[in-house]
Amino acid sequence: MSGGIRFENVSVAYGATTVLDRFDLGVEPGEVMALLGPSGSGKTTALRTVAGFVHPAAGRVRIGGRDVTGLPPYRRGIGMVVQQYALFPHLRVEENVAFGLRARRAPRREIPGRVAEALELTGMAAYARRHPRELSGGQQQRVALARALAIRPEVLLLDEPLSALDARLRSGMLAELARLHRELPKMSMLYVTHDQVEALTLADRIAVMDKARLREVGTPQELYRRPRTEFTASFVGGANLLPVTVTEGGILLGTTRLDVERGESAPGAGATLCLRPHLIGLGEGPNSLAGTVREVQWRGATHRLHLDLGGRTLTADLPELRTPPALGERITVHFAPGDAVLLPAGIGADANPRTAPGTSPQGALTGAGRADG
Repeated sequence: MSGGIRFENVSVAYGATTVLDRFDLGVEPGEVMALLGPSGSGKTTALRTVAGFVHPAAGRVRIGGRDVTGLPPYRRGIGMVVQQYALFPHLRVEENVAFGLRARRAPRREIPGRVAEALELTGMAAYARRHPRELSGGQQQRVALARALAIRPEVLLLDEPLSALDARLRSGMLAELARLHRELPKMSMLYVTHDQVEALTLADRIAVMDKARLREVGTPQELYRRPRTEFTASFVGGANLLPVTVTEGGILLGTTRLDVERGESAPGAGATLCLRPHLIGLGEGPNSLAGTVREVQWRGATHRLHLDLGGRTLTADLPELRTPPALGERITVHFAPGDAVLLPAGIGADANPRTAPGTSPQGALTGAGRADG
């Protein structure tokens, strides 16, 4: 398997409505790429374009370097898993897994071995003779995954595969997908989700999408620690986004001077300070901020505080407090200079995505050009 996916300025429209706008992105062989965004952002349309269920109005799609834009789904060498499982209720598990092989006219003598291999890989070998109705939701999803893997695809497409599962099953399936990634290192995965935890846990890189366009692409660590747009900062992990002013002497939040790296922002410009709630500490320290407690939420291992900073709201996630502050109490919090990111004015929702390693502005195999999906 050579694997790898490349979108070359792909656009999809339904009538006058553009649902995928000049999407330019590459997925390396063996890489897990998550398409992350809210409902209606275009991520499922991008996945269905790779699958062959949606034909682009413009642009090309390549799998393993091969142009598959005009090929039907069954000739693309892909496996696909969707959130509804899509199992045949009248067929046993082993028959469901064999379905794709028979549809592709695999040699009859090979089918039992390929089915057994896929069931073993997904931990479902002991359930081969059961019907879907005799399985839990998590087990049904494993069968759907086994069916996709049985055809030995170059590319595995996953469309919100865990959204129908409860939190415990979702966590277990994430671990299983991570294990499969290790055991099938040459197979590329394109994983569609609106759940940031799934994307951060599983993906090698994440493409953040909104309103039919690609906003930013990078590793989970890059997007979480050093986002380049307010949309990415707020959608990947959640963040405090505070308007500040850049001066020669530093950064001003209201009248409070902060020690934060200025980056590309010129003096006199407006900017946005991005600060993750869990990086805020209680009490005096570097970059101290005084505020009034407006809300206190106990979350087991942490307390979440909402502070009023003179008309601006700051959210802080603190280790569980033995004596949390009272509503209306005035308290001081702080953050380290290296824990905040300054987003310059003009780097907003419509800015071009980050150029990641291996990316060219024209959209190299591993990159994101300017598009948004």
